[in-house]
Amino acid sequence: MRKLFILFGFIFTTLLLAQEKEKPLVLHLKINDVIDPRTNRYSELGLEKAVELNADYVILELDTYGGALNDADDIRTRILNFDRPIYTYINKDAASAGALISIACDSIYMAKGSSIGAATVVTQDGAAAPDKYQSYMRSIMRSTAEAKGRDPRMAEAMVDEDIELDSIATEGKILTLSTSEAIKFGFCEAEVSSIDDIMKRSGVEDYDIEEFKLGATEKIIALFLNPFVSGILILIIIGGIYFELQTPGVGFPILASLVAIILYFVPNYLNGLAENWEIILFIVGIILIGLEVFVIPGFGVAGILGLICTLGSLVLVMLNNDMFDFSFVADQQIFISVTTVLAGMLGAIVVMFFGGARLLNSNVFKRIALQDVQDKDMGYTSTFYKEKSLVGKKGTAYTRLRPSGKIEIDGEIYDAFTRGNFIDEGADVEVISDEGTSLKVKEA
Repeated sequence: MRKLFILFGFIFTTLLLAQEKEKPLVLHLKINDVIDPRTNRYSELGLEKAVELNADYVILELDTYGGALNDADDIRTRILNFDRPIYTYINKDAASAGALISIACDSIYMAKGSSIGAATVVTQDGAAAPDKYQSYMRSIMRSTAEAKGRDPRMAEAMVDEDIELDSIATEGKILTLSTSEAIKFGFCEAEVSSIDDIMKRSGVEDYDIEEFKLGATEKIIALFLNPFVSGILILIIIGGIYFELQTPGVGFPILASLVAIILYFVPNYLNGLAENWEIILFIVGIILIGLEVFVIPGFGVAGILGLICTLGSLVLVMLNNDMFDFSFVADQQIFISVTTVLAGMLGAIVVMFFGGARLLNSNVFKRIALQDVQDKDMGYTSTFYKEKSLVGKKGTAYTRLRPSGKIEIDGEIYDAFTRGNFIDEGADVEVISDEGTSLKVKEA
């Protein structure tokens, strides 16, 4: 009798544990747009979420005509390296980059009337890309199909119109498969109408499903990718630097500029648009402008190069180019990027001219900035040349004065400036004032 109770208790406990066992979890990802840095990041965050939730299955619902090859390759690699089942649900189209992503998944399911294929690489005007891109696409389509046990020649025929397959693909036409054809040739497991159909065919009747959606942080990042917001950030960047140079030491203009720089670059960097070299180009531009303002007299090569680097970086960051290769960047996107930067720069100029004076004279600004001055008519003077006066001394122009530069007196080099006229290098000059940090000179 005692043994019978023990056996009954064991059976009851086993049944209870079986009932309490958690249902399989399915994470649902949806890509219904072009393949670009945004969808690339979406897929990355989605698979990270699957690991975090310990999801048993991932279903990637696709409806796309393709997009950027480099982003599609990133998604493909990420799927191949994922250690849990990933099923593709083609809910209309999986063309070009979409076909590559589908073939990388463990199983492919298609809705009625869907298609997969047409993976030739094209430029933004619809023309076939150079052969180096086609060759790369053929190789990754072939290797991906091999990795998942699918026919590599058929995958390659989706890219190369010169491949002829008996009764499947004719020479001169890119291979595209309908749902029934994809099932026939092993590129689709079955025709389905819902995710529930997919799970039932996988032997899973009872499961929990969660749709992956971007969090608040990602939505904020997407907000700062809006061209209008980017234009405002550029205005703050340029305006902040200008006002800081006009009122050095105040702090808040440059702080606002730094915050705007972070908000401009970080979202683009996280979405794969901003490359390291583009950020470095911006930093180099700022350094060149700083050298022109504080070190090199006048406005010359350093200042012009600095502006080109800075503005060029702001434009390039918004474009998905590959080291100045714009083959796969739409003309419209280039226009939007250039227009956004120019609008921000013009807006900053308008603020400088019309808002600068009001800001400097406002009560708020007077509270944080020193307003007292030490005028000359009150007896205040300053000079770096206290040991002896250099007024009346004669020397030569060490560099061209335009109107500032350097002069040489008795073998020593001094900073100097004229009354507005230019003096050529090597010309004789005479000091007429030595107040301040630079000597005021005239041509002797």
